Amino acid sequence: MPLKGIPPIISPDLLHALALMGHGDEILLADCHFPATSIATAAQSKPILIRADGHGIPKLLAGILQLIELDTYVPSPVTLMARVPEDEQRGLQVPVWDTYKEIIAEKVQTGVNTTFLERFEFYERAKKAFVIVQTGESAQYGNIILTTGLVLPSQH
Repeated sequence: MPLKGIPPIISPDLLHALALMGHGDEILLADCHFPATSIATAAQSKPILIRADGHGIPKLLAGILQLIELDTYVPSPVTLMARVPEDEQRGLQVPVWDTYKEIIAEKVQTGVNTTFLERFEFYERAKKAFVIVQTGESAQYGNIILTTGLVLPSQH
């Protein structure tokens, strides 16, 4: 049965994982190209791996940001995978980044800082995530890591 106030795109497994997360934990929304299973298997911390095949990251991001706060105690609560040098040199555009920025501004606030990590640094960071959600997102460089913040009593 759907719960009131919970976006329908949030599966029971994802809702459970979000409820388990604490301040400073990270959730990775991985595009369909991301090696989520091998990253989760290789990680010492064994992130929770959730499948969200068929769902794009923008709708999941919007739904998740209805339920969590971003960490205001870190310089950048949002991390994206930087373009590889070849894609950077040829000027590859990544419109999904603008979409993420708009969603974050709408659901959280404007001015949220974003960090870009080189591909293999991003993979290493992903191994430390609490949750990895493998999505059906097909946009290049669609991966996004969110650092969770505090939900204060006035926000319940």
